Amino acid sequence: MNELELKKKANDVRIGIVTAVHAAKAGHPGGSLSIADVMTYLYFEEMNIDPADPKMEDRDRFVLSKGHVAPALYSTLANRGFFPVEELTTLRKLGSRLQGHPCMQETPGVDMSSGSLGQGLSAAVGMALAAKIQKKDFRVYSVLGDGEIEEGQIWEASMFAGHRKLDNLCIVIDNNGMQIDGRIEEVCSPYPIADKFKAFNFNVIEIDGHDFNQIADAFKKARETKGMPTAIIAKTTKGKGVSFMENQVSWHGKAPNDEEYAVAMADLERIGKELCQMQ
Repeated sequence: MNELELKKKANDVRIGIVTAVHAAKAGHPGGSLSIADVMTYLYFEEMNIDPADPKMEDRDRFVLSKGHVAPALYSTLANRGFFPVEELTTLRKLGSRLQGHPCMQETPGVDMSSGSLGQGLSAAVGMALAAKIQKKDFRVYSVLGDGEIEEGQIWEASMFAGHRKLDNLCIVIDNNGMQIDGRIEEVCSPYPIADKFKAFNFNVIEIDGHDFNQIADAFKKARETKGMPTAIIAKTTKGKGVSFMENQVSWHGKAPNDEEYAVAMADLERIGKELCQMQ
């Protein structure tokens, strides 16, 4: 897909996120919207996956360490063809395959159940180590929150990954600057993020997480890097694409009401029309 096609697909992913959270009357739209571009590139360009065979043995693996932004993962999976887009409106409902946090037993395309912050990276590191031991070529990707990396287990896993030189592991830190209690530098600053991961023997790449050219280049460099894992620090905007949600910590974990939903959808539909006019 070219850059314009990726932008359109990411906008579709954002529409799915807002639709799902509104239907559920609960969820986490802010961080889901901020990571939508990275998720779109991962599933439509970067990863070796097959929606028709979600458990393909040699597929690349993905772990959503910040599991509360499951709407971003679900919308991406649906738009990629793992299940119908219409199913997004069942988010968090009884009997749905799309619960508040990802469940590998129920949802096609989910490689790891996640949600307890700080733990997903350990699972991703284990997958990457298993690939090395089994001499498999698949790669492992994981998305972390910038507030999540305040958790100590993140650094235990990072220490291990760097020590074991897991160059088949690529993590993305969604650096939108906000967590549930406020701005990350005010709650418990993880800065300087880049220096911390460098100290744990990671190849570190800093990008604009909404620029598809930078996203593509970062993943290319990650694949080419040997002897160390890669950490991509993606600077993003919380609530990206929805005017009243952007850079507002209050939209970390609540659903839009009907009036807000109408405004959000109008924002995203306008973006979609503008992208179509660019052809």
